[in-house]
Amino acid sequence: MRAVRIHEHGGPEVLREEQAPEPVAGPLQVVVEVRAVALNHIDLWVRRGLPRLRLRFPHILGADVAGVVAEVGEGVRGIRPGDEILVAPGVSCGQCAACVAGDDTFCPEYSILGEHIPGGYAERLAVPAANILSKPAHLSFPEAAAVPLVFLTAWNMLVTNGRIRRGDVVLVWGAGSGVGSAAVQIAKAHGATVIATAGADWKLARARELGADHTINHTEADVAEAVRALVGRRGVDIAFDHVGQATWATSLKALARGGRLVTCGATSGPAGDTDIRYVYARQLSIHGTWLGAKRELRDALRLVADGLARPVVHAVLPLGDAAEAHRMLERREQFGKVVLVP
Repeated sequence: MRAVRIHEHGGPEVLREEQAPEPVAGPLQVVVEVRAVALNHIDLWVRRGLPRLRLRFPHILGADVAGVVAEVGEGVRGIRPGDEILVAPGVSCGQCAACVAGDDTFCPEYSILGEHIPGGYAERLAVPAANILSKPAHLSFPEAAAVPLVFLTAWNMLVTNGRIRRGDVVLVWGAGSGVGSAAVQIAKAHGATVIATAGADWKLARARELGADHTINHTEADVAEAVRALVGRRGVDIAFDHVGQATWATSLKALARGGRLVTCGATSGPAGDTDIRYVYARQLSIHGTWLGAKRELRDALRLVADGLARPVVHAVLPLGDAAEAHRMLERREQFGKVVLVP
């Protein structure tokens, strides 16, 4: 089969389109004919190399896959060849106490497609049958591939950890990203007021189309002052932060008493300044998210299936243009997701 693989860490130039062995469905596994695979920042980090990440080269990136079932392994029930599906990106053992409790991200063997194990930059992919979800009929394959990782992450941040309630005020950093665009929609679907930031006015216009009530260009305005002008000294109930070091202190200071800071990333750096006195005096909560459980993805997907949220696809490129797709993300040219099609 055709695949885009890396044989070493480095820049986009290490992505090679080449022939790779086809996967075979083992017991309780499904082989998916990949129709679309969406990019995430995790693809960039793995390509460049991460501390303590040890890959078996050549390696295939890609966590977000939509396609058609090509083959089912022994013991698989309820899934048939020809089914149009999307794939949950987190793979766990399915047997430990965490998995049985539905908390699969706490599984000692938890892995993410394209990061720890081979992913979807290929014509075919083998995954556990437990990771297969039906594709909403109204979504194209590129749209379906744009759902799993970012909607699951945003759902876990806002609903599970952020305990979002109707009437909450939510500050969403980087609304032009995949996870940011999902967060705007999930927050609005739960009756929140959304303040969205982005680094370009055209991205802010797109965020308003998704439901953002207020927008801030974080390259031109002081976000803390802009938030204060909108909500006064009260602050926001939830700060949705996937940027890290550059935004951390502002996120904390923007929170109302009892506010929640939810985080899933540190693209600007890992060391955020935290005044601990501020945390306990204002009774703040800080929650980290590492994707989320499969049951949460089913909840988020229901929101999409019901038309209350929609995946945002910025561009669809051929699989062989994976390097250019990576450069597009690195240049922050996109609003929403960049998708590859084999």
